Amino acid sequence: MSTRTFRITVRGVFDGLDADQRAELLSRATEHDVLRAAFTPEGHLSYDVAARDAFTFRFLDSGEEEEDILEASARAEEAARAWLTERGYGYKNLRSQAEDLSQAPLGKRQRRAAARKNA
Repeated sequence: MSTRTFRITVRGVFDGLDADQRAELLSRATEHDVLRAAFTPEGHLSYDVAARDAFTFRFLDSGEEEEDILEASARAEEAARAWLTERGYGYKNLRSQAEDLSQAPLGKRQRRAAARKNA
């Protein structure tokens, strides 16, 4: 059986940030910039709290079965909750979206490479 790779995006909104929390997030904004966003096993947080209070965590996980994506999504949401709670950041509207990369459509280069391989 092959290993499936999952990309999970957990989105939400900061809620009830005080001035110190907002200042802390603003001071660390460059390391959480969307241009640095990546899917990682530990999760990568991106936000632009100067523009709006929304945030996104990106997680990379894996499993053996198609159904494992549900457990991976639950782990990602729990990890996001833990990170926010540990730092005392309020949040709301937490939701996740997951993609099984084995089910993702092939890009143009991948289709060409597959056609050459099968030719």
